[in-house]
Order: sequence, then C-alpha cells, then structure tokens
Amino acid sequence: MITHIQHQGNTFTIDLSQPLDISIVLHAEGPRAWYAGKMRIAPVINQYFTGSVKLGGKVNFNDVFFNPHAHGTHTETVGHITRELVSIERALGRHWWLAQVISISPEKSTIANDMAHIGDSIITLQQLQQAMGSAIPEAIIIRTLPNVSDKKSREYSNTNFTYMHPDAAQWLAEQGVRHLLVDIPSIDREEDQGKLLAHHAFWNYPVQPRMEATITEMVFVDDAIADGLYMLNLQVASFRNDAAPSRPVLYKLLDN
Repeated sequence: MITHIQHQGNTFTIDLSQPLDISIVLHAEGPRAWYAGKMRIAPVINQYFTGSVKLGGKVNFNDVFFNPHAHGTHTETVGHITRELVSIERALGRHWWLAQVISISPEKSTIANDMAHIGDSIITLQQLQQAMGSAIPEAIIIRTLPNVSDKKSREYSNTNFTYMHPDAAQWLAEQGVRHLLVDIPSIDREEDQGKLLAHHAFWNYPVQPRMEATITEMVFVDDAIADGLYMLNLQVASFRNDAAPSRPVLYKLLDN
C-alpha cells in the first residue's frame, strides 16, 4: 500500500506493506540488563479460575512480569532521571518522524578518567558527526558494529557494554535530535556511580529539560537495513511510567 506523508513541508512516499521492524520481541529468552531476572509470563491460577487452556481452562489469561528498562526494546522520557513523573504516555505528540540509520564501530578508550576506563567501548562525538553528515533529521538510529544476532538475547549485566560519550549526546541535543534509538541497554556506562552523564546531556537536564525528547534502547537493526534516511513510526505502549515497551518500525523512502 503506497501512501504519501506530509512532513515539515515535504512529501515523502512510503510503502506501508513493507515495514522494517527494529524492535526486539519481549519474551523470556530476550535480552536483559541491570541484573534483572528473566521476564516471566504465567497463567493466573487460583481456587476459582485456571487461566490456561492447556491446563484445562477456557481461556489463556496470563500475568506478565517485566521491567521496561531491563527487558527488550523500550522508550524512555526525561522522567527516567527526574524526581517528578514524566510519563511516556504523553511524550510523543506524533508518531511519524524522519529518521537516519547510521552504523558505528565504537572506539576503545585508551585513557582512564572519571567517565571512562581503559578498554571501554565508546560511541564518540567525532564518529557521530562523520556518520551523520550535515543534514540532521529528527530521529537518529545507531547500529553498533559488529552487528551480531545475539543482541536479541544477550545478558548484558556486568559486561561493561558499549555506551555513548556525553559530548556526543550533548551535540545531538544541540542539533535538535528529538529521538535517539540505540541497540545497547543504555547510552551511559553500566557502572558510572549513578552520574548518567549522557542521559543528562541529551535531555539537557536540569538546565532546560527537553521534555519532548526520548531515548529508545535495545533495538536491533538487521544488516539488511542499509544506512540512510527512513520514515520512523515510533509506537509506545501507553503506560503511566517514565518508560514502556516500544515498537519502532522503519519505512523506506520511495522518493530517494
């Protein structure tokens, strides 16, 4: 199904029958971080009711136990680092965004300071600037290399995973990027004494918080998806919470 989207004075043509889903399915064997146990789905069973057809019930009626930040693809607001609730349910005024996919091979840190340790894997400002070029869209999707398939099932806890240098996050904010999507559990170092410097920089918090900006973590961008511009449809579960599971879907621009 071919459709045309009016966006910031431009018309983009996409094929709605060709979605490119970059979310990771939320299930027990999916990726997890922050020392959380596996997400669980279990039928409600009590003296009055059996919520499993397999076990003799009339319907399947499951409880789901998970943490949005720890299990699978999720989108978060500045409320992740604020005292007050900034709920994800109100963060997106719209769901279509012009987005750029870029691939980056993170650099290994050769120095140790308050932020980084020697050997850390870091997405740097220079790498971002080189990959993005001069035209800055509203959303940036970063695929880290090598792009191994176990990103869809990895246990990230205590692995010192790749993160973003705060200068890079600040530059994205200065360029007006509203939505940052990454295939790592956090844009900050796993162990950083709670500083979350990149999160603070991207949201410009607490100086002048960017309430409309979001960060989506633990996406998976298949190798078949080339670097370049797409229309992004960012759908987020309507939770009253700072973060919720999300399903970002890309569409090729047929005009290009």
